[in-house]
Formats: sequence, C-alpha cells, structure tokens
Amino acid sequence: MAIKQQLQQRQVQKLILAPALQQAIKLLPLTNLELIEIIDTELSENPMLEVEDETIEQETDKEKQSEPEVKESQLDGTPESPDKDAGVESQKTEDGEDIEAYFQQYFDDGFRSYPMETKEAPPLENVASKSISLWDHLNWQADLTFVDEKEKEIAQYIIGNINEDGYLIVSPEELAVTMEASLEKVERIREKIKRFDPVGVACLSLKETLLVQMDYFEISDTTTRAIVEDFILLLEKSDYSQMAKQLGIGLSELKTHMEIIKGLDPAPGSKYSQEKTFYVVPDIIIKKEDGEHKIYLNDEGLPRLKINSFYRNMLSQTSKENKEARQFLNDKMKKAFWFLRSLDQRNKTIYKVAKYILERQEDFLDKGIEYIKPLTLIELALELGVHESTVGRVVANKYMMTSRGVFPLKYFFHKALLGDFGEEISSLRVKERLKKLVESEDREYPLSDIEIEEILSRENFHIARRTVAKYRKQLKIEPSHIRKRKYWMEESE
Repeated sequence: MAIKQQLQQRQVQKLILAPALQQAIKLLPLTNLELIEIIDTELSENPMLEVEDETIEQETDKEKQSEPEVKESQLDGTPESPDKDAGVESQKTEDGEDIEAYFQQYFDDGFRSYPMETKEAPPLENVASKSISLWDHLNWQADLTFVDEKEKEIAQYIIGNINEDGYLIVSPEELAVTMEASLEKVERIREKIKRFDPVGVACLSLKETLLVQMDYFEISDTTTRAIVEDFILLLEKSDYSQMAKQLGIGLSELKTHMEIIKGLDPAPGSKYSQEKTFYVVPDIIIKKEDGEHKIYLNDEGLPRLKINSFYRNMLSQTSKENKEARQFLNDKMKKAFWFLRSLDQRNKTIYKVAKYILERQEDFLDKGIEYIKPLTLIELALELGVHESTVGRVVANKYMMTSRGVFPLKYFFHKALLGDFGEEISSLRVKERLKKLVESEDREYPLSDIEIEEILSRENFHIARRTVAKYRKQLKIEPSHIRKRKYWMEESE
C-alpha cells in the first residue's frame, strides 16, 4: 500500500477557553505575593495600565468631563460615523455591559511625569545569607583532610551518596567497584568521614551511627553500649521491660542509660536540612465588630491599577491612516480591560467563598472546634453556582485569619459522619475527641483502638476501628502498647 499525503475535513467538538477566561482562571489560585508578580509583569508589558497614586490630588469634575472618551469604533476597528463627533458611544461587551462605566474607577485623570526616586540599598548585614548544605560542608572538610587526589575523589563520591539524614545509601562494595579501589581503602576513607562534622555521617545503619557518636564523645559505659549493640530492635520498638529483663537491671537504671542514648543524634545530617520556613500571609481576614463577623480581603501590598488616560486619549486621537499604532493601542486597551475585570472577578469569587464559609462555620469561630460543621467543595460549588474546580482553585494556597488563629481554607473542607439521628458530624470533631481521650487516658492501661471505637460510638461518633487507627496515625499518636511502655519508663524511679 502506497503512502501518500492527502487533505481531510472533519467536524469535531472541542472545549476552547477564550484568552480572557484563561486569564481569570489563572489568577484564581494565586496568593497575594504571586499576584503582585503577575501585576508587575502586566504593568511592564501594557502601557495602558498604571499604578494609582493616592497622594496626588484629583482634578475637578469639570476637567474630567472635558476629556475625550474612547469610542466603541476605536476598539473594534470599525469606521467612525461623521455625525457622532459631538457624542461618543461607550464601549460594550458581548453581553451588553458598559465597559467604561464598569471600569470608570480605574481611569486616570491625565498623564503625569514622576521624578525618579533614588532608593537606598539595604545594608548587607540585613541580607539573609544562604545556608550551607550538608554536602558542601562535608566536601569542605574532605578538601582539608585528604591530600591524595584519588582519596579526595573517593571521599567526594562517598559524600555524594549520603542522604539528607546523613546515611550512606550505597554499600562500600559498590563504592569500591565504581571507584576501582580496594574495599580496605574505601572503608579507611569512610571511617574518617564518619568523624567529620556532624559526627556519624556516612554510616549504613542507626546502630553504626550511634556507636560512632559514642566513640567520638568517649561514652564508655558498657551497659549503654550493650543496649545499642545487642538490643537495637527492642530499642526501636520501645520494649523497655523486655530490654531490662534481658540486661538484668531495673527500669529506673535502664532509664538512666536511655537518657544518655537520647543525647545522641539518630539523623546527624538533618541539622543541615535545606527546608525553608514559609511565612503565611492571610488572604482573608475575619473580624468581629459590634457582635457581628465581617469579612475583609487582605489587599495589603497589592497596587491599585487604573487606565492611563494619556494613552487612552492617544487612542482616540490616532488617525485611521496610522493603522499599526491604532491596532497596537487598541489591543493594549482590550487587554487592560480584561485584566482589570479578571482581578475584580477574582476578588468577588474569593469573597463569596469566604462568606459562605463564615455562614457555615460561625459557631466554630464563636464556640470552638466542638461546633465545626462538615463542608465539601461540591456543596460550596452548588451554592455559588460555579464548577467544583473553580472552588478548588480559590481554596488552593489561601489562608483565613480569624479570632481562633490562621487556617488554610482547606481546613474547613472535610467529610461528614452521620450521627444517631442522621445529623452530620465533622471528622475534625472526631479527631479532636480522639486526641483528648488519649491525653486523659489511664497511663497504666492506655486505650486501644477498639476501646476508643466503643467510647466514640457511645458519644454518637460511629466510626470503624480502622478509621480510628487512621485518625490516630494522622494525629501522630502511637499505638497503645508503645504508649504503655513509654509511660512505664517515665514513671520508673
């Protein structure tokens, strides 16, 4: 069969998003800091937009009225009618809205030139320096320790195979084969690296790490070393009673040795972790004023935008013969209008979501976690008349500051459990109750998952035992037998 090119015509249905809609969707999930970057980019690309300066006095209403307006024909490129010089038609959107009336608050009052402001650079001591990584720190010590180039190369390869906790993830045998060196030479270099700062890196197991640190800090107690060497599995399981029995000592004496082991670092590389602290800026602020909760959108740092009337007037005065300049200004004006409208729509959508959350969770804000109610994205989407994905974009990366603290919007969305009378109960209430049960339990007889399930069932929280175990793990609560062992160790004298 011969291969040949041919043209075919097909009719298919596709969902195509208009550029304006794509822009509105893009702005929804952004935080205020991310939105500032988008606004700065738009300001640099579109001369029709500028930042409103509230310190400059506004002109009189008479001067505003004397400014020429942008005609509808100037935005769509249609020729003007000669009999409309006295009156100018306003721009209309496809659904008949008056664009100029809609964006009147964004219009500038004239072109102004601003003096260049010379900003003083912040002092260098106020600039945060980049923290050094574990691998950079170890390589620096390797450069000072090893003189032979081959040994330095092997050391660098060993350091490159150390994970963030400080453990070596490749066996010495593999290192020897890869570096074409003897196993004895690789082990000799690794022994030196294990005593670098932080002490205990490049080890293969927890046991080796703890023993290296005990040797470095000259901890020579035989019982303490025996716990690490011979009972590391019982140590990981917190089985203190079995450990004390096999060592032939009491729990009080074992507690003394455990205090020494707790002073060692099981993950020596974690102190050089590159994790950063992220500071939360709330997007929504809920304040109670005169006994009523009020919603405020946090626009601190967000510049207020307006249409620059200098370029707006230039568009109205540009002759039709200069089609290139006219088309350029016309496109920029349309983009400015749609960007302002997208910002306005974003704020309205966020406000609607915050308002519904407030109405739903007002008892929680007044009385606490016991009164929080379940809420889902689908429920909120049906209430607002939007798609579930729209609500998901609004909720993403947004935070709300209330009298009870700062919460991510996702905190208020969780599934419901049914009570005895068909009422909906929030899963957060169940977790909070589970946490309180463990905190107040008898230390001699900690509550098992089955006992917690029975207690919650009597209190109208009907969940399965596996759900209790799942919630317990999410709250980072250990099983009852581990808690019991730790309680015994704490109470031993």
